[in-house]
Amino acid sequence: MKTPPNLATAWYVANFSVAAKYHRYETHGIETLLQGKPCMIVGYHGRPIAWDVLILGAELYKRLGYLPHGLIHGSFRHGPLFKLVSDLGFVFGDGKPLEQAIARGEHMLVAPGGTREGCRSFAHRYKVDWDDRTGYLRIAAKYRLPIVPVAAAGVDDIFEGLNNGDALGKVLRLPSKLPFWFGFGPLGLWPFSPPFPVKVIQHIGAPMGFFVDECIDPTDKARLLQVHHSIGAQIQRMLDNLRRQ
Repeated sequence: MKTPPNLATAWYVANFSVAAKYHRYETHGIETLLQGKPCMIVGYHGRPIAWDVLILGAELYKRLGYLPHGLIHGSFRHGPLFKLVSDLGFVFGDGKPLEQAIARGEHMLVAPGGTREGCRSFAHRYKVDWDDRTGYLRIAAKYRLPIVPVAAAGVDDIFEGLNNGDALGKVLRLPSKLPFWFGFGPLGLWPFSPPFPVKVIQHIGAPMGFFVDECIDPTDKARLLQVHHSIGAQIQRMLDNLRRQ
């Protein structure tokens, strides 16, 4: 049953529905996410936002009646965007809201590369760059969630990056690890320009059952890193295959 949207959710669905049409969005394999069992959707972070993953969220709202719950850094808990991200169903790591969402059978969503991956220059495109961030896998291990990998062609062509925004943000000591990124679209610098109207073709992969087939200790950092690297390698293969088509 679809929950009535709050203002933020209504804006989100309308905005990314328009983006889907603008980018002639195609998705293949969405049936995997319509089975009613919760999973952890893991995606590549396009430039400078995770376009296809966010559009997928709007598509799932139309079909399932809720936005998948994005995992977000705890620094937003005390920032000015707290109400917005809360209204959109984001969760700040493990806790009661996440536990309740999983009990309802609702999906989690994460782009482990974050701004490190999304705010790069044109010299680094369609290359998975996740460092060793495994917090999302501690959650997947605890709740025995299957991992569903997602990748799309077109997402790094929507804006052209001019610098490494993550690195420059660190040099400038911006709060909350924010990036300082310069990118441009057809009418000038982001965010004042609309995006290039490139086509986005998304592939939703088969579930990866690391935490379903095997009981992995959420504190086993070495095993989580192995899984992390396996997921990253799978998404890299998906990106490469999509770009060859």
